[in-house]
Amino acid sequence: MTYGACDLCPRACGVDRTRGERGACRMTSRLVLARAALHHWEEPCISGTAGSGTVFFSGCPLGCVYCQNHEIADGSHGLAVDDGRLEEIFFELRDAGAHNINLVTPTHFAPTVAKAIRRARDAGFALPFVCNTSGYESMETLRALDGLIDIYLTDLRYARPATAAAYSHAPDYPAVARAALAEMVRQTGAATFDERGLMTRGTIVRILLLPGHLPDAKLSLLHLAKHYRDTVWVSLMQQYTPPPDMPAPLDRRVTREAYDALVRYAETLGFEHAYTQEREAASESFIPPFDLSGVRKERT
Repeated sequence: MTYGACDLCPRACGVDRTRGERGACRMTSRLVLARAALHHWEEPCISGTAGSGTVFFSGCPLGCVYCQNHEIADGSHGLAVDDGRLEEIFFELRDAGAHNINLVTPTHFAPTVAKAIRRARDAGFALPFVCNTSGYESMETLRALDGLIDIYLTDLRYARPATAAAYSHAPDYPAVARAALAEMVRQTGAATFDERGLMTRGTIVRILLLPGHLPDAKLSLLHLAKHYRDTVWVSLMQQYTPPPDMPAPLDRRVTREAYDALVRYAETLGFEHAYTQEREAASESFIPPFDLSGVRKERT
């Protein structure tokens, strides 16, 4: 698992990021962060009452055309930091009261992240680590994180190759994400919770309903019902917020009727461990400011 001849993500672009080349993720091997702060808008078992210690990494291997975090996903925003700074941030978020450390789109920096987690654990760090991912993950990279990640918070974004190709230029997404999910569940097993109702280990699968794509979302739910209904927690999301100049049907929000239909379908499939989302979540106010909060080390 190295940055040279990079194959950390399924695109396996093969560039040498250690020489300053930018991979499919749009990043070199230099760690770049956009925000490190308490976040209160994840699923309740992640955010709890005090918040999730969320670290946003710049760049992204998937590159969805509708990305709500496009400001950082294209790699143009963030602050380059030394590798040791990431470990320091873990402890600073813990001291701020975080329930866990929530690593958002981290795996294109997997060698650096793995090293920081190991160092933190060796220094007595005990909070759970959450890998917050699009689901488009290399099996080799996931296996290298085995034993380091406690909770996977993953998307199952597309069930059809044509949809994945149109919106993320990744027709292999359905096959890749399903294989990745199997590995995540193998690592975490069934969910466990502490006395506060906070997840300490397990896998949460997010299904983001896109406008006009209810059948895709239903197919993803059906896959989960067949293989993981009693193992994973499901999060049904209606927070899609259309960026400017999106073509139809991505130029609008999800309708209430479509989302309600998805929730009813989950009920008919027998899901008991599922989160639903209020319509107010489809607002830019739920997207945090990528203002480098918590990234720079405070001078004392």
